[in-house]
Amino acid sequence: MPLLKTKLELNGMAPGDRLEVIATDAGSARDIPAFLALSSHTLVSSTEADGEYRFVIQCGG
Repeated sequence: MPLLKTKLELNGMAPGDRLEVIATDAGSARDIPAFLALSSHTLVSSTEADGEYRFVIQCGG
């Protein structure tokens, strides 16, 4: 579900905007970077602490 919500949010954003995603689903550590690698968006940072995954994504064009 974190990946779907991330995609929907990015669709409504302008290029250059940044989105911070916070997820507790361990699969998001694999799914979100894989999706971003195939898209025009950029993964700015990715961290994990205490079962919480944080991603900062810059919206692409």
